[in-house]
Parts: sequence; structure tokens; C-alpha cells
Amino acid sequence: MILKLLIKEILHRKLNFILSLLAIITAVTLFVSFFTMSDASKRETVRLTRDMGFNLRIIPEETDMNQFWLTGYSDLTMPEEYIDKFYSYKKFSYAHLTATLHKKVTWRNREIILTGISPEIEPSGREKTPMIFSIEPGTVYLGFEIANSFDITTGDELEIFNKLFTVARILSETGSSDDIRVYTTLNDVQEMVDKRGEINEIKALHCLCLTSDEVNPIEILRNQLSQVLPDAKVIINQTIAVAREKQRMMVEKYIIFILTFVVIVCAVWIAALAINNANERQRETGILRAVGYGIGKIIFLFLGKAILLGLVGAVFGFFVGTELSSVIGPEIFQVTANTIEPAYSLLIWSLIVTPVFTALSTLIPASLAVTRDPALILMEE
Repeated sequence: MILKLLIKEILHRKLNFILSLLAIITAVTLFVSFFTMSDASKRETVRLTRDMGFNLRIIPEETDMNQFWLTGYSDLTMPEEYIDKFYSYKKFSYAHLTATLHKKVTWRNREIILTGISPEIEPSGREKTPMIFSIEPGTVYLGFEIANSFDITTGDELEIFNKLFTVARILSETGSSDDIRVYTTLNDVQEMVDKRGEINEIKALHCLCLTSDEVNPIEILRNQLSQVLPDAKVIINQTIAVAREKQRMMVEKYIIFILTFVVIVCAVWIAALAINNANERQRETGILRAVGYGIGKIIFLFLGKAILLGLVGAVFGFFVGTELSSVIGPEIFQVTANTIEPAYSLLIWSLIVTPVFTALSTLIPASLAVTRDPALILMEE
């Protein structure tokens, strides 16, 4: 009997049902699309802040820091095996580990910087996009100024210290010393400058970026690393570290605020529709009470409609929200566009939460409507 009344109620008040359904679909769509894109936003933030560069640099202990800051690298070296020691050190979290060897040399009567790069290591074991380019043996990447000065193009062959290389890439202009740099593999540079088994820097991305309100973040790192690399000095770029941490914290707080705001707006919206529906049906509620229907059955009628609206709205809202995020997301988050994909776990949660949400939003106005004296309601009508 109640089911028949529910069906009659929906058919009799089609416009109200459609408007309520649209409200719920819109609410679920907003939540699903924003939540799906918020994941992309977090990934985009991680990628963009990661691309600010390595924030942890390990150099030989006796490095002249004045010379280091002038040239950008140490003129001293340390054993290449240090990178293995650092890799095996598990007391703090880091990522994107690599070793380099820099050497200023004269080539074609011009001073250039040879830079050898080791393959990048990801300590976590997870596959991640490298922070630096991966160079094949026997190839070089040329800085913009070198290529421009000697009219060198991709695919040309170059002889550097009696070793033949193929130009794999011409780098974009940076306005820094990188424009006069020749990049190749660590082994090739070690061989050319007779520094086999030596490096002058280890670079990493420190994952636990400590902000300036923490106590002595640099000293903590130095104390930890002194236990495994006593002959090395650690430098942390605080500007990059603090900027990275503040950016991530800002994005996380913003996402929490927006999601909370969406939930509150949806609750108010659905409750307002339920109140309006209950007020419009005062006369029908009074008649049903007068002919013997109990309060429980009438409330069930209201709640049954709300639950049905929630289920239908959850399904349509999920697919509309997912489609919306797949269309708009790649335009906003271009770096991580290919990671935006349907989050089917949200469909399950939508089917659980939305009916409960609509039922609770309807319960209070429905209870107020059905507990009024039917005689008073009919007298007012």
C-alpha cells in the first residue's frame, strides 16, 4: 500500500520530483567532479613543486664554499660508492637520487662545463617520472649557447677529448651556466677527465620538507648523514623546501575547505526542498492522518521518496561528474592530465551516502509536518 502511495506521489508531483532529482544530481556532480579533480590537483602540485629542483645536495667536506657558490659545483671529488651508502641509509625519506661529476674544460678554444649524470635511483622502489633527463651512453645533451655558437644541431657527431658522441638533444636557453654545459653519462665524463670512480655531488629530493618553524632542520639532517657519510657535507635549499611545503599545505587546506562548503550547500539545498515539499503537502498529510494512516507510514512515504531520489541522483550525478572532470580536468591540470580517470569507489560511496543524506535532510521537515493535528491542518485549508 505504501509503495502504491509512493508511486502515486511521484506521478502526481512529477515537477517536484524532477526538481528535487536535479538538485541531488547537481550536488553529487559537483562533489564527484571536484573530488576527482582534487586528486589531480594534489598530483599536479607535487609535480610542479618537484620540478623546482633537488633540495638536498651532498658535496665533499673540504669544499671551498665561496668557490662552490661562485661556480655552482665543488672542485673536489669523493668516491662514487658514497651514493650506494646514501641509498642504503633508511633513517629519513628522500627520492630521486642521482650522482654528478662536473668539470670545467676547454673545448674548441672555449671554456665549457662537462657534466656527467648517473642513472636516477628511486629509493622507494616505485616507478616515478625522473626529475632529470636520462642520457644514453655515447650521446650528449648540449646547452643552448654551445649549440648556437658552433651551429650544432640534433643528430650531429662531436668529438670531445678523442671520444665521439652523437648530439641527442639541444637544450632550451636558461640564462644560466647550463647554457655552456655539455651533459652526458657519468661514466663517459669520468673517463674523459680521468676521474674514474669519482663524483663531486650527490643530489636528492628530501621528502620531509621541514618549514622554518621546525627546530634546526639542517642540523638534524647533518647529524643523521654524518653517521653514514662523515667525509661529506650536506646542503639543503631552504627556499625550495619551504616553498614546496607551504604550497602543498595551501592546496590541501583549500581542497578541504571547498569540499566542506559543497557538502554544506548540498545539505541546505536538499533540506530546503524537503521543507517546501512538506509545507505544500500539509492538506494531503492532514487527510491521510484523518483517514487513519499513522505517522510512521506517512514519514516512510516522505523518506521513501527521499531515498529513491538519493539512489537515482547518486548514479546520474556520479557519471555526469566523472564526465565533467574528464572534460574540464585536462584543461586545468595539463601536467597530470592523463591521471584523471573515473574513481569508481566514489560511486559506491555515493550510493551509500546520498540516500542517507537525503533521508536525514527530509526527516526533520517531514516529522514536523506529520505531527501537527490533522484537524487544525484541515481547518486552515
